[in-house]
Amino acid sequence: MSQFFDSRETRRAADREAELFTRLPQALDAAMRAPAYARHLGEIEIETITDRVALAHLPILRKSDLPALQKQALPFGGLVPASPGAFGRLFTSPGPIYEPEGREDDPWRAARGLHAMGLRPGDIVLNTFSYHMTPGGFLMDSGARALGCAVIPAGPGNTEAQLDLIEAFRPNVYAGTPDFLKILLDAAAEKGRDVSSIRKAGVSGAAFPKSLQAAFAAGGIVAHQAYATADIGFIAYESGTHDGLVVNEDIILEIVRPGTGDPVAPGEVGEIVVTTIDQHHPVIRLALGDLTAQMDEPSPCGRTNIRIRGWMGRADQTTKVKGMFVRPEQIAAVLAVHPEIVKARLVVTREGESDAMTLQCETENGDDALAQAAGASLQNILKLRGRIDFTAPGSLPNDGKVIADERSYD
Repeated sequence: MSQFFDSRETRRAADREAELFTRLPQALDAAMRAPAYARHLGEIEIETITDRVALAHLPILRKSDLPALQKQALPFGGLVPASPGAFGRLFTSPGPIYEPEGREDDPWRAARGLHAMGLRPGDIVLNTFSYHMTPGGFLMDSGARALGCAVIPAGPGNTEAQLDLIEAFRPNVYAGTPDFLKILLDAAAEKGRDVSSIRKAGVSGAAFPKSLQAAFAAGGIVAHQAYATADIGFIAYESGTHDGLVVNEDIILEIVRPGTGDPVAPGEVGEIVVTTIDQHHPVIRLALGDLTAQMDEPSPCGRTNIRIRGWMGRADQTTKVKGMFVRPEQIAAVLAVHPEIVKARLVVTREGESDAMTLQCETENGDDALAQAAGASLQNILKLRGRIDFTAPGSLPNDGKVIADERSYD
């Protein structure tokens, strides 16, 4: 097989954008046939949603809200136009959130990412993602088999049996969390078992620190990471250059300021929002709760889609101050009242035995009048008093944090 899965990966970025937004109205039309999506999206003119600027005006749907929505109208909360019987498999993931799997050969769009990770026809994959109720195992399984690989449906745990499988089938690819691969390698070393057949790894579902990457590389295993979710499948994947993650085809990925649906500038850390071009199970501006940032240039590997830095933390920064919940959406509401403030960060600390808040604001026009007005807005919206500090534009950390809880109770 070629270095690339197909020619779509290397086409001009403008051609990709044109295709995505030409197809988007079909997905929007399908979403509007689902009653909850129709209520959520409201009165929209589908034919006018033809670029990212127009898309950004549609409301965000938060993944964290799905359990409550689905509970109101089981199983999919009125967000899926097709009935459960139209799908191939039906799953649940923690929340609980119920998810359908399409009937295509590669319903989770995994084959493209696995190919970029180096999987090829004839490879044997030890798949340690769970096959029980959740889609993780099937996500990797379907993508690998679509590439022509053989798959061992091992699932997680049971280390001794896993070592038996490795010695019997001699898989050259591991699929699972990076933590469990480390457990297998350590157990094999301790027990004198032969796991030397494993030379590639596709990992996801947990942090993959540099120390663990180096440990695998030292053992002769080339590991690549994927960013995937149970609702969407493969969203982005690492290629052979190990330099950021390439966004998958057939997905519109946005990065927005936490607590809002407003896209951030390239390079700024924000929350991942995904729209899929899928008429059977459309996903429109789903905020996943994870932070990342767009990288400046396309990947050196030759793939031309947007490249992101990978998982950089959680966007849900809700905390309690003096017994009151404080959310990123409330900070966004304060900024909406004061457009002179271009960016803000609420720092929560302890002063003596009490909670204290300081709203750090980037602005070029900080004065006493703005401080008093912003302080009044903060109290009105949060129902809590806080200080206002001004700082120069661009001076706040680029880490996606809208609320920084720095309290210590030592």
